[in-house]
Amino acid sequence: MNKKVWGGRFREETDALANRFNASIGFDHRLYEYDIKGSMAHCRMLAKQGIISNEDASQILETLGEIKRELDRGEFSFDDAYEDIHGLVEKALVDKIGALGEKLHTGRSRNDQVALDIRLFIRDTIGSVLELIKETQLALVALSEKNFDLMMPGYTHLQRAQPVLLAHHLLAYYEMLKRDRARFNENLKRVNILPLGSAALGGSTFDLDREMVAKELEFDTISENSMDAVSDRDFALEFLFNASLLMMHLSRLSEELVIWSSQEFGFVTISDAFCTGSSIMPQKKNPDLPELIRGKTGRVYGHLISLLTTMKGLPLTYNKDMQEDKEALFDTADTLEICLDVISRLLGEISFNGDRLKEAAEKGFLVATDLADYLVHKGTTFREAHDTVGEIVLFAVDNKKELNDLTIDEMKNFTRQIDEDVYGWLDPASSIKKRNIFGGTGPDMVRKSLNKAKQELNI
Repeated sequence: MNKKVWGGRFREETDALANRFNASIGFDHRLYEYDIKGSMAHCRMLAKQGIISNEDASQILETLGEIKRELDRGEFSFDDAYEDIHGLVEKALVDKIGALGEKLHTGRSRNDQVALDIRLFIRDTIGSVLELIKETQLALVALSEKNFDLMMPGYTHLQRAQPVLLAHHLLAYYEMLKRDRARFNENLKRVNILPLGSAALGGSTFDLDREMVAKELEFDTISENSMDAVSDRDFALEFLFNASLLMMHLSRLSEELVIWSSQEFGFVTISDAFCTGSSIMPQKKNPDLPELIRGKTGRVYGHLISLLTTMKGLPLTYNKDMQEDKEALFDTADTLEICLDVISRLLGEISFNGDRLKEAAEKGFLVATDLADYLVHKGTTFREAHDTVGEIVLFAVDNKKELNDLTIDEMKNFTRQIDEDVYGWLDPASSIKKRNIFGGTGPDMVRKSLNKAKQELNI
């Protein structure tokens, strides 16, 4: 006998290869918790509306709970015969309580059922991601506070540009992650909409109480168009986009850890516990974990492009192409969670070389802009000051000196407006203190930013 839930229309058994190609049970089985949760809410609503009896509902609910416990213990094999997790749960229910189990699907389609399961999955995943982002922010704040007095070169084009506080640099990533949290919270609003009750595409002929199901499943609202509810995945695409942005931020931070831990920079040491070695070179200590985060970013990008491409040409409403959404979602969720977990722990296992950072901030003419600002204070236009300082820098390069190594007479050869007070503008630490503008690297402002971050994180 044909075991398919849709088998009544067909005379022939499905080809074995078609079964294997069509089946999603191999990956969507991880939705079983959400599928059963949704089925229980649907069952209670059917009883409340008098569509099934309270006695039938009680038996169905008790059996669904039993099936969930069996799935929790790993007592089912997820083979192609079940096609998908929805079919497995329904088959298990019917096997246990007979035809009574077939009543559960009343007023429901796999189309709105799977849309519900995915929304529940993404909702839980966003909750986990938000907590993990916070853990990473906490690690950045702790690292900033611990190393508050250290200065370093700020870079543009990977060339030394101006001296900044290390804490200011680290807190830039805090701000990026804060925006990531905001984006996921916004995403949550569009995820937390109940699609159940849309049935296949046109709604149901039964008098379903959708508001009751939404309340039971803690959805903020219900979908307003049944065709849209079963056929769009913009909420999932938004999750993938937000995940891609977050991974981009983690990748940039990872890239800097890789560079900074190299002998060429020597800014940071990563704990042995978060590095690996070489199979042939005994001396090697490789920053493999941040490299993997950097590499896995492309993987998440690929999932976003994959689902965008899948959805772009689909006519309304549901098409089997949409089965391809799940593997992209699952892998993105898993990748995102482990990368956040790793980076937050890794940040607690690094130490900075303050002397090396200071040395780097003192070489490379990082106070050139300060010298130009000094001349502006003396009455020169900025463009004229810029040209003059450029000439002074060129002279210093030719003579293998830093700006603060030049004598007053050497500098006066370029402009008579330079006096002895110029040296107060040529010290990197003084340069940092002078940038005490809101959002700048001045210590007072960075301290305020740090305190604000701690308030936002409730620490």
